[in-house]
Amino acid sequence: MTLTRRKTLALLGGGTLFAATAGAASIVTRSPADALAPWAAAGGYADPVRRALSYALLAPNPHNRQPWLVDLATPDTAVLYVDPERLLPHTDPLNRQITIGLGCFLEIMRLAALEDGMQVTFDLFPDGADAAALDTRPVAICRFARSDAPRDPLFAQVPHRRSLKEPYDMARPLDPAHLAHIRRAVQHTAFGMTTDADEVQALRDLSVAAFEIEFATARTYKESVDLFRIGAREVNANPDGIDFTGPMFETLRLTGLFSRREALSEDSFSKKQALQMISETMQTAMGHLWIVTEGNSRVEQIRAGQDWVRLNLAATEMGVGLQPLSQALQEFPEMSALYEDAHARLAPGGGTVQMWARMGYGPEVPQSPRWPLEAKLVQTR
Repeated sequence: MTLTRRKTLALLGGGTLFAATAGAASIVTRSPADALAPWAAAGGYADPVRRALSYALLAPNPHNRQPWLVDLATPDTAVLYVDPERLLPHTDPLNRQITIGLGCFLEIMRLAALEDGMQVTFDLFPDGADAAALDTRPVAICRFARSDAPRDPLFAQVPHRRSLKEPYDMARPLDPAHLAHIRRAVQHTAFGMTTDADEVQALRDLSVAAFEIEFATARTYKESVDLFRIGAREVNANPDGIDFTGPMFETLRLTGLFSRREALSEDSFSKKQALQMISETMQTAMGHLWIVTEGNSRVEQIRAGQDWVRLNLAATEMGVGLQPLSQALQEFPEMSALYEDAHARLAPGGGTVQMWARMGYGPEVPQSPRWPLEAKLVQTR
């Protein structure tokens, strides 16, 4: 997470913080170059399977856990597994969001393979799946073969895709032509969208309420805080989770004004200010979109992930920012009332709301850290 200097000062105490850290800030200019290297390395492999995988690992995924492991023991085949060490048991107790992230990975792999004249066929959950939890069985057997299938223009946006979590420009309404382009990217799921002022305001308020519950529930809040990576050294060592980088955060780390321990304190000023900042940001949504599946099977969750990343890429092409709003869709008990509210609003005819996002135009934001491809291979040929 990269914040502006103004936001960082607001987050951790304004002028007092600046007075305490101004001297240190001038020397703390590290950037997490190692953690960002996979973005530049994407496509730089002679083997087409590895080349496709090097793009796939840039896929969006919950809490940036990057939950994928790949076995390349069989030629022209990639077997995808979930990494059981990278689940989110409190905010994602049924592993639904993790499965959606795996679907994003598979779709970018497919798009990248098409660029090389390769078609990928997926055998999803060939040994079955448990609806309550992912396990060590394969998620997908991905077979590569030469093909004359046309390339997908969405692939060009893979290096540029971001989740835009900054405030949106409230003076700039969403362009209907941009929204129509985003809608056309959907292939597997039911799609909904609104820019109606009253509906957007109701959804803004719902998203804020859901964040408040996640923050107020000790175990779900701690799950996020445990994944904080503060400063370039931590991000390079563990290029996943929720990153806080840049000179101000380096300074805050050195002075002890921002740490995981401080964030977990019941009297944490930073926690209160972070929730306020998030709430204000949610209120800048200029529209919302969502995708719904008829059921909630693992295969449907994978398909939702494929469509979610396609929507992201189409939005990127149009310059539209998206931020996923997963909180109200989480299946832990304290969220149940808002879960029902979200489904009543977004899927009144039934089904499972798999993804929901706010939309708007906003600033450019940097890439998120990634583990290199080699760290995600469990067997190789």
